[in-house]
Amino acid sequence: MTKKEVENSEVIEEKLGGEVDDLPVSRETIKVNLAKEIVIAESNDLTRELYDKTRYGEPFDNKKFQYSLIEALYLIERGKFIVIDGKDKEIDFDGFVKKARKVEPNFWVRYVVFKDLRRRGYIVKTALKFGADFRVYDRGVKPGEDHARWVVFPVYEASGFTWFEMAAKNRVAHSTRKRLLLAVVDAESDVTYLELKWLRP
Repeated sequence: MTKKEVENSEVIEEKLGGEVDDLPVSRETIKVNLAKEIVIAESNDLTRELYDKTRYGEPFDNKKFQYSLIEALYLIERGKFIVIDGKDKEIDFDGFVKKARKVEPNFWVRYVVFKDLRRRGYIVKTALKFGADFRVYDRGVKPGEDHARWVVFPVYEASGFTWFEMAAKNRVAHSTRKRLLLAVVDAESDVTYLELKWLRP
């Protein structure tokens, strides 16, 4: 990545918009089970409504939904999920974070970014097949209705970031025809978004 490319990065936090409440109004909680690296729930009216309206989780086996650890933690924090472990014991927020950090590298930084984008009304899904952390859809757009607009890479502000890493991530976005968002998380868990673009000399 050249100096020109960096100069043409853009802080787009204001353009992303403020907070919205994307969850269904139902106050009922959903009991889910932690199974290693995913969280599983039975398909019922509550889980189907959650998926249909907000695309939390993914349906599988026609009878269940599975959720990423990040999705599950967010829904715990929002009071929608009660998580049960393999010993039939409830796991609270802190306990879940402790378990998730053992499984997923950079979990907390990724969670902070996921939470911030979800609270702004964006649908956020994994982007592992693209070589990124997340793919993010425009507000009001659901997966299957259109392509994701951004691929997102969460970065902790104090961790440092090389030119080589930045160029590699930009190539990923360019090859998938999506925009690149670097989500920089500071010590107070505030997030600043930088949109980087390729420039032709």
